[in-house]
Amino acid sequence: MLCKRMASEASSNCSIVVDSKPSAVVEVCREILSKLEEHGFDNDDIFAVHLTFEEAFLNAVKHGNKMDPEKKVKIDYSVSSEKVEITITDEGAGFEPESVEDPRFGKGLYEPGGRGLLLMNAYMDTVKYNEQGNSVYMVRYKEKPHLADSRGEPSVESETDHC
Repeated sequence: MLCKRMASEASSNCSIVVDSKPSAVVEVCREILSKLEEHGFDNDDIFAVHLTFEEAFLNAVKHGNKMDPEKKVKIDYSVSSEKVEITITDEGAGFEPESVEDPRFGKGLYEPGGRGLLLMNAYMDTVKYNEQGNSVYMVRYKEKPHLADSRGEPSVESETDHC
């Protein structure tokens, strides 16, 4: 694990590679949430990051790495007093986010799964995927007024040019 605190920026930056197994999420999640508390994020922000981090990580293990214990998941995160940025990258072939059906309609409505991407987009201010589709970049800002669109709803990006 490579973690450092940038004194000039008062931010915590970390890059971690973990085994591709569901239980690996616990310690990393605990670390990120403690950094959020240190930087004064409120309970709503901590809940949102907790939910979306677990969902994105489990998607990487289950769908990206296909539960292959030989594969790894890389987590990069940065926490400052303004925002938290998280990138989760698996070793899978990737996917096209646009091809995932909206679970609020049609046959997905009654399926037990398939709501992870919806939750990630609902709780994070920015969600982007790399071109390959095996890495997700998410941001949650402490202050959100500048992110509202014309309807007053948070704007969510799903571009493919960041990671």
